[in-house]
Order: sequence, then structure tokens, then C-alpha cells
Amino acid sequence: MRVAANGIRFNCAVEGPEGAPWVTLAASIAADLTLWDAQVPALGEHCRVLRFDARGHGATEATEPPYTLDLLVADVRALWDALGIARSHFVGLSLGGMIGIGLALDYPGRVASAVIANSRTEATPEFRALWDERIAVAETDGMAGLVDSTARRWLTPGFIAANPDAVAKVRAMIGRCSVAGFVGAARALQGLDLLPRLKEISVPCLFIAGGEDGACPAGEIRAAASRVPGAEYVELSPAAHISNLEQPDAFNRAVTDFLVRHGQGAPAIRLGAGPTG
Repeated sequence: MRVAANGIRFNCAVEGPEGAPWVTLAASIAADLTLWDAQVPALGEHCRVLRFDARGHGATEATEPPYTLDLLVADVRALWDALGIARSHFVGLSLGGMIGIGLALDYPGRVASAVIANSRTEATPEFRALWDERIAVAETDGMAGLVDSTARRWLTPGFIAANPDAVAKVRAMIGRCSVAGFVGAARALQGLDLLPRLKEISVPCLFIAGGEDGACPAGEIRAAASRVPGAEYVELSPAAHISNLEQPDAFNRAVTDFLVRHGQGAPAIRLGAGPTG
């Protein structure tokens, strides 16, 4: 479905029973809503699941870069408004998790709980330089120039060797991202400065790390979680940056257990059968 919000048209999918608690799923940079295919069966029986392509990603309209994290947070708020969602649980991975932190900080009344997976909270000089390099490749060679390096960064070598069909799906997803959307989101990542504000978060939070994630090391995510009052932490292994794909059952179990405990009386959420890696 297409939804007009914050000046552009978003590509979205809404699944699960009407009237159930909302759960919003937000993907990483260069990914789209298909990243969550293994999570929808686990969540969609007892939750109303919203997943969407971020600005300039998948089939959502792109605008000229740069973007800011504040803009991407405002996109979700506007999407919720357009769909009549007063309050939602939020599950975000990488850039999606950073958006979730922004929502929890700036719109806590709209966020029932937040799952922050494989996400950084600050942009170091080294981190910003890496994105300058990737932006240069995208602007010169298109997204095709980033498919190989991104897939290797996102997934462990063992998963790549054992799951050629899943890897082909990931590669195709990266290639579908528009250059403008990638560059815009990359510039937003370069301005990341959430670490000093983590102590202000008042909504229930679960942080998830991949034990083999070189892009967002587990130690950094654990340290970030320790700054958030009452936050929980789960580490999945073996898993690199896209932990929900490499460890779908463990990821689903961690998320559904968390949502059951913070679902405000929602019925128990069954762990659905999803593809395994």
C-alpha cells in the first residue's frame, strides 16, 4: 500500500488483526520492508504489524540528500498520523534502531516500547569517514558498487556459504535502494549524536547485538544499553549486522518475549515459524 506522509509517498505493508497492539518495524540503510519477512509470522498473529520502506529506499519516494535523523524520525511520526496509529511498539535494526531511539526520546507518548537492534548511538570520526567512502562509491558506480562489500559486512561468512538463496535476496534488496536514498540516509548517520541523551529514555527498551557484528560491535551496544534506565540486552551468535536474518528464531523469541512483558494486557504472542539460517 502507498501512504502519503511528510510530503512523500511511502511504501508500507500492514498485517495482523485489526484492533491488536501496533508494532512498527524499521529496517537498516540500503534495506527495505522485506528484511522483516521472517518476523511477520511471529508478530502478525496477535499484533497489527506495520513495516515500511524508509525515504528513498525500496518503493518509497526519494528526495534529494542529505537527510537528517530528525527527518527520518518525523517520517515515522507522520506515517503513524496518516494511518491513525496513536501508539506503537517499535522494532528497528541499524538505522531503524536509531530512528527508534529518536522516537523514544522525542515522542515517548507514541512509543509503547522500543527494540533497538544492531544500532550505533554516535558517529565517531572513523565512522563518518567510512560513510564518505561508501557515498563516493554510490555516486560513482551506483548501488551495484556496494552490493558485495555490504553483504559481506552484514552477514557472517558461515551464513553466506550455507544460505545462497537468502544472500541473493539480500544482494537484490541492496541493489534496489536508490542512490539518493542511500546518500541521504548515510549523511543522517554521519550526524548521529544520541549517546548523551540515552539516559533520558523513559520507555521500555531492549537492545539486541550480533556477536560477530563488526559494524556495530556488541560491546558498544551493551554499553549503550547500560545508559538507558531499565533497558534489557540480548546478544545473538553467530550473527553479524543483520541479526534478524541470521538468527530469526532467537531474534523473534527475544522480541516476542519482550513484547509480551510490555504489551499492556495484549494476548500472548506466539513464536511463529520463520526461515532459519
